[in-house]
Amino acid sequence: MNHPFNPFIDDFVRLMEEARGLPLGGLPPAAAPRLQDNAPRALVFAPHPDDESITGGLPLRLRRELHIRVSVAAVTLGSRVERQAARLEEMRGACHFLGFELIPTRLGGINPRTRENNPSACEEAVTQVAQLIAYHRATVLFLPHDQDFNSTHIGTHLLVVDALRSLGRGFACKVVETEFWQPMADPNLMVASSAAEVADLVAAVSFHKGEVARNPYHLSLPCWMADNVRRGAELVGGQGGTAPGFHFATLYRLREWVKGDFSPCLNAPRVIPAGQGLVAIFK
Repeated sequence: MNHPFNPFIDDFVRLMEEARGLPLGGLPPAAAPRLQDNAPRALVFAPHPDDESITGGLPLRLRRELHIRVSVAAVTLGSRVERQAARLEEMRGACHFLGFELIPTRLGGINPRTRENNPSACEEAVTQVAQLIAYHRATVLFLPHDQDFNSTHIGTHLLVVDALRSLGRGFACKVVETEFWQPMADPNLMVASSAAEVADLVAAVSFHKGEVARNPYHLSLPCWMADNVRRGAELVGGQGGTAPGFHFATLYRLREWVKGDFSPCLNAPRVIPAGQGLVAIFK
């Protein structure tokens, strides 16, 4: 039976199929403002190459709107040794395209099992991450939330929190937790992305050619970000509230790290429309 929604779905399927033929990566860097030498820094701990782009809605806006230097720490390069060198180069291309800096690390086995069974290796990783945080004097850290399903995502959360604790009670910064494999039950920040920003994020994920060639998940990123608006309308905006007018968003949990532990820094959950609202929180 034909009805008004048939053309909508037909066009959606057609666009998804056509997008499979678009080139992967190889694009010149997207436009970005020049940074001052003393620009504040955000540090993104990416469990795998591509996480910097998938959850990069807020880091991208910090880079472009607030002129914050965004550095990405490649926590791991995936479990397939034969792909690690290529994945590092793919990640380098994605970061260059978005205007992010890439910090390769020499970490491995970042998961809860290693943390429990090999404490000496874990201690070395904690020391390296703590030195990284202290050296760059980051004012904002991004890391996966502690229930993000994937063992490397959870391991990255535990690693960064252990590193923060090792820095002592005098260190303070904002901490933004991300989600991908498993949604957070209590995000407190919904950050909208414009259509142009979403296009740039999709393009950045496409640089990870070896991954998206077997599974074109870069093309489903807009769908995920659209579903974040549906979820965030009530999880962040309030149950029964009216959905915001924008189409794409990413959900986060923002807290402060102060006196050796997490502390709330928002009086109430926030919905941040595209192009506005970041200064009050991050400046």
